[in-house]
This record gives sequence, C-alpha cells and structure tokens, in this order.
Amino acid sequence: MSESTSFIRIFVGVLLSATGVFTSCPIELSPPSVVVRYGDSVSVNCSTSESLFDGIGWEASQGGKSLESVTHMAWTVEKLTEWTISPSCYIYPFPESSFQQCLKYPKVVLYTFPENISLRSSSGPRMEMSEGEKHNFTCDIQNIAPVINLTVKWYKGDEMVYEDTFKDPSKEPVDQSSIFSFIPTRQDNGVTFRCEAHLDLRPEGPQLNASSQEYNITVFFGPEVQCAAVLEGETLERRCSVTGYPIPTVTWLKNGTSIEPTEPLSRENAGMYVAVAEGAESTTTEHWIDVWYKPELKCPSNYTALEDAPHNLSCTVEGFPKPEVMWFKDEDEVALPESLTRSDTGQYVITASNNLSSINVTVEINVVYPPSQIVELDDSEVDVGSDVWLKCSSTGNPRPNYLWDYYQTANVVEENEDGVSRLHIHNATVYNKGSYTCHAWNDRGNVSKTATVTVKGAGQECPIEITPGRMVVQYQDREQRATCNATSTDHPHAKEIYWQVLHGDKIDSSSWSVDTHKDWDPKPVCTAIFNVRGMCQKHLNFTLYKTPDSVSVSTVYNLSSVVEDKEFQLQCDITNVAPAGNLVVQWYRGNKTLSKGSLRVSGCLPENNTNCDINAVRSPLNVLSTISFTLDRNDKSAEFRCEAILDLGAEGPKPPPNMMSSPLNITVYYKPSINTTKLPKRIPVFRGYPEELVCEAEGHPPPEIEWLYSEDKVPHRSGDTLIVYEAGRYTCNATNEVDSTYHAVEVILKEDYLPLIAGFVAVTVVAISIVFLFIYSIYYKNTKMRRYSLKNAKLDTQSGNVAHYGCDMQFPMTKLS
Repeated sequence: MSESTSFIRIFVGVLLSATGVFTSCPIELSPPSVVVRYGDSVSVNCSTSESLFDGIGWEASQGGKSLESVTHMAWTVEKLTEWTISPSCYIYPFPESSFQQCLKYPKVVLYTFPENISLRSSSGPRMEMSEGEKHNFTCDIQNIAPVINLTVKWYKGDEMVYEDTFKDPSKEPVDQSSIFSFIPTRQDNGVTFRCEAHLDLRPEGPQLNASSQEYNITVFFGPEVQCAAVLEGETLERRCSVTGYPIPTVTWLKNGTSIEPTEPLSRENAGMYVAVAEGAESTTTEHWIDVWYKPELKCPSNYTALEDAPHNLSCTVEGFPKPEVMWFKDEDEVALPESLTRSDTGQYVITASNNLSSINVTVEINVVYPPSQIVELDDSEVDVGSDVWLKCSSTGNPRPNYLWDYYQTANVVEENEDGVSRLHIHNATVYNKGSYTCHAWNDRGNVSKTATVTVKGAGQECPIEITPGRMVVQYQDREQRATCNATSTDHPHAKEIYWQVLHGDKIDSSSWSVDTHKDWDPKPVCTAIFNVRGMCQKHLNFTLYKTPDSVSVSTVYNLSSVVEDKEFQLQCDITNVAPAGNLVVQWYRGNKTLSKGSLRVSGCLPENNTNCDINAVRSPLNVLSTISFTLDRNDKSAEFRCEAILDLGAEGPKPPPNMMSSPLNITVYYKPSINTTKLPKRIPVFRGYPEELVCEAEGHPPPEIEWLYSEDKVPHRSGDTLIVYEAGRYTCNATNEVDSTYHAVEVILKEDYLPLIAGFVAVTVVAISIVFLFIYSIYYKNTKMRRYSLKNAKLDTQSGNVAHYGCDMQFPMTKLS
C-alpha cells in the first residue's frame, strides 16, 4: 500500500471518528501518558484485541513507523529532543470489520529542570537595605520546561512567605524569574532569604526541587532613643534604650552641658535631657527624665492641740511620683478636721505611698480642753459622830487637779484617785458644818462647785466673835486690825484668847494686824480656851487684793486680720492681780457686751501643780482669758476690749475695782464677690457697636480684676471694664489673698435693624406727604379757585354801604365756573 493511500485512509478514519459515525477505537496505549527528561529514551506500546484489521502504525515527527500487520507495535525514541512532539497510533480495519479506521495520541511531556537557581536583590549583592523602604528579590530559574508546572516558593528563615505560579502554556524551555517585593523592618535585620523551584510532574513524572543559596540581609534603621522612668541611683545608660543599626553612639546633654550616662542620677537631676544619636542617620531628641524615689514622710511624734481651735499639725512628704497620704485611726481611714475636738485624741498612723513603696509614721494627738462642770457633789446631812463622803468629779485634758476650800479640821481627810477627789469626814462635829467648795482646774481653765454639810445634833458654835466678820484689804493699804472676843456670857470664863496664822507663831493677843505687803493667804484663826467648854476656834475670812498692773487684749496667734467665717481666738492678759479667783473678765465688741471668758494662769502647763490653780493661789498671778469669735464682712474693722473686774463680795469696795484694756481692731478679710447685676451671664451686642462689660467685685483686701478670653478676641480694656465688639465667652476673674472667684459672660452678636426701620419710616412719611399734597392740590383747585371771562363784562358798582372783601372784583368779567 502506498503512503498516499495510507494517508487517505487515516484521514477518512479521523473524519469518521470526528463525525461520530463510529464510537470506539480498538486501540490500547501502554502507557497512555509519559513524562520524559529532555534527551532521554521513550517507549509507548500500541496494541489491539481485534482480529479483522489490515495493520497498525505510528505517525510521529520522531520515531514514526509505517503500517504493519501486527497486533501490537511500540513507538520508541532513543533520545527524545522534539519539544512539541505529538505521536499517534492508528489502525486499518478490513471492510467487514465492526470498526472504522481510527487513531489515539499518547500524552508526552518533555521536561528539563536546572540543577541550580539563583537569587538577587535590588539592593545589590551586599543585601543592605533601609527600614521601611521597598526592596525586590528576584529568583532566576534558567532553561525550564514545562513552565506551567513550575511553582516558586519564597522563604524568610524557615517560614514560607510567598508562593508564585505561572500560566504560560509553552512546552519549550524558558528562562523564568519570580519577583518578591519586601518592606523590611528592624526585626528583619540578619534574617535569611531563599527561593525554591518546584516542578511538579506527578503522577506520571517526578517532583523536582531546587533551592537558591541563602542570603542574610542587613537592615539599617534608627537610631531611636527611648527612656523609661529612672529610679534614684540608676543611670541614663540603664534606663534609656538606644536601638539602631549600625549600632549608634549617643551623646547626652542637659542645659547645653555634656552628661556622662553612666553617672547615677539623684532627684535633683530630673529635667529635660537632649540625646544626640549617630547611626544610620543623625537624630536629636528631647527627653523629660523623671527621677523616681521612695516616699519620705516626716511628722511630729506627739502633737498637742487646743480643742475647737485651728491646728497647725502638718507632715512633710516627699517622693516621686507624688505620694498619696492617708490618715488612719483604729485602722479606719479618717480625714483630720481643721479644728480638733476631744474625740480626736488618740494615735494616728499616717501612710505615704507611691508606685515604689509606702512608709508610715505614728503621731500621738493630744487634744486639751478645760474641766467640765463638776458632778456628784451634793449637799449632805450627817448625824454628829457619823461619817460622810463628799465626792468631786470632772473631766478635762490634762486631767483636772482638785482643791477643796473649807474650814479645815483634823477629822477631814482628802483622797484623790482615778481623776476623782473625795473628802472623808470622820466622826463629824459641829466644826464640820458649813460650805465645802471643790475647785477643778487644769491649764485650760477651772470650774468650782459648793455643797453644804449639815451636822445634826451638834452643839453650839464656838462662843467667840471676830470683828470684822470678813476683812477685805487692798495691797499696800494702811494697817487694819481684827479683834477676837468672847461673847458677853462666856467671856468671864475664857482662860485664854490668841491668834495664829498659817506657818506663823502664836500671837498672844485678842487682835491681829495684817501686813498689806505680804499677807496674801495667812489663814488667820482665833482660838479661845474656856474653863468648862474647853478650846474652840473661829477663822477669819480674810482677802488681800491687788488690782492688775495692766490689761491688754491680743489675738492668740498675734493676727492683725482674720478670714471671714473662720473662727479665731482673742486673749486678754491680766498681769499681777490678786486674788485671781475673784477675777471676772468681761468682753466687749464695740459697745456690745459679750460673754465672760474662762480664766487660767498664764504660762502654767505642768499637771498637779497647785500654783496653777486660780482659786488656790491667793498671791498675785498673771492671768489670761480666751474667747472665740467668728466674723463676717459686715463687721469690717471690728473693735474688741476686755475688762478685768475684781468681784470681792459685799465687804469689798463699791464699785468693784476694774481695769479696761485698750481696744484691739481686727480687720476682716473676705473673698471676692462679683456684682452680677451689672454683669449678666448673657449680653447681646449689635454688630459694629461696642459693648462695655463692667466687672465690679467686692472683697477685702480689694480684689484684682483679670479678664480671660480666647486669643482670637481683640477687646479693649479700660480699668476693670472690657469693651467688646464681637461674640464670645469672656470671663471676669477676681482674686485677693483669701480666694478667687469668676463669672463668665456670653456675648451674643445681633444685627442692628434700627437704621433700616428708621429709613423705612422716613420713606413712608415722604410718600404719605406727597400723596397728601397731591390730593390737597386737587381739592384746592376744585373748591377754592374760580374761572372768569372778560368778554361782555359789566363793571360792578360797589355799594358804599357794603363792606367789600378780596373776592369782590372791580374788573368787568363773566364767571365761567
């Protein structure tokens, strides 16, 4: 069979197969597809199970075979080099066969794969790049086919970061490149990059891999300087991190002076530092360095305060960050009031803490206050020969001292225990009758209370009489005497009468003379011895008084001024007065009489010192009286005086001796108060017209006025008045030594329609006037004016008896209308 005949048959068979006339081709290919490396051998067997056919053949550009009467035939190429080869196996049937001529194509994939691939960078062979700048890596794969089966994988370290595939259907070898774009960060400095080429020919062929050389990249960045809080004693080098590549060098400056970063910092070194860093580039940055240190707390271990008076207890605290200070009493957090009361006495723990640590100190607060009113001392009645107890109790801080004032006898015992004083009268006699006065005192004041003891069944009093019954004598006055005589009935039986004074010798006389220079508390007693009655005594109620040398008033803390509504204390100093127990201090504010002030001995603080008891000491003392006030601005310059009065009873001089202090003027300071009646919260201003904002404030000292407004406003200020032209918020701030206050004004811009209205009214008036004149002219023409004709006129003759007016015409004319 000729080649042309064979070709015709093949063509006809292909055409019939394509048109679907025959549905099957009895050819089997083994294998149906092959993958062959370029230049290697290949073999595909073509066979059939049919018996009625003419022959089998292979059509191929390399290794083709002509038709042969065999059941199988192999297509074999020793060295396959044709990239686009597409061999086909065909079969010729006999005319009586059940099939027509047909062919089949085995799938042939010819590939090539490089042994090495290369990687290059847009930054050059040194792989150096700057942080944040885009860089490209290129992976070059030379002479590869088929490229559609190629996958390029990019690795940063061991992590795959990108995968690239290709859609080129070309079967011939190509030089293929894969590009990976990358923006480096400082964390990428020193990492490795590589690319891998994967040719996947499965399942018939192999999976081939090739990797480029790994390259380390260098990322230039920085320099950057970051500082954390510096603890006292640490260095800038430790607390300030410097990052960058190449490794930067840093120079530190403070106030233009170079600073050694290895020097430890103290709290005084806090401030602004400048870091000049040289690395990949040169930078200059400012850093505010805070030096942290632990809290330091200093408080007095003990503090004594006056009750209801402002205290000056304060603690000094240092530390950074600023420590938080808290007060605790009995493990409960408390706030220390401005004025302390007796309930505030106790132990306090003050804690200061910040982020670093905490510290605490203990303060013992002792609030002192005068004795309270005496309780449990009442009148008593006792049978003669029986016992009785008198109890005197008062509370105060310091604990009150007690002193009893009574006619002292041997059978009366005084006992003091646990802040209570008791008098025990044993085997009561007639001499125990009378008044018993208990004085409770401490350095803050004194109180007293008197009880009367009645002895039932007691005999008569001692039958002697002292004249005068009470003696009141002024210091350094002329000599005075007291006489002691038995009554008229018993006098003949008195064996002896004599006087005796405290710590003095017996005076064998019925009279006693007082030394007005020194006998402050002699306690004179007259004793009489009778033949039958025996001995009895009577004491003379004696007072030697002295008016004060001076009386002056001042503030407790020597203040010349006080703040409104804040309590302050005045002190009246009375010098060298006796007896202080009879002293009354009267306070005055202007011409108004105030309450009487409490008394205490000046400069007397120790406890259990009877010399500090006003009622016990009869000699001259320096005494002070205090009183508390609260003033307001209406008091302005308040005037205070105090008067010392010696109330010596009925036997004393009348009127009682007194001395008035010089007046003390107190200036009242009070915080500013802005007059809002002249300065409302909202003020309209017409465009183009100024508006005056008048800020008046009352206060003492006179306040200073300051106007606050935004920087874009340009008002004009004249004294305390602000002249504004535009809308906005304007704040008046009034400040003096006491406090400051402010008042905000909202200025609203309005349009001024008055000129428009005035113009409209003027135009309207003009228009109305024109209309009125027009109407009036028509009216005048029709009613007031006449028309005449001189034709055929007759001359009017006026009557001499008739008055003629201007409307009478002498000219001859005819009226037309």
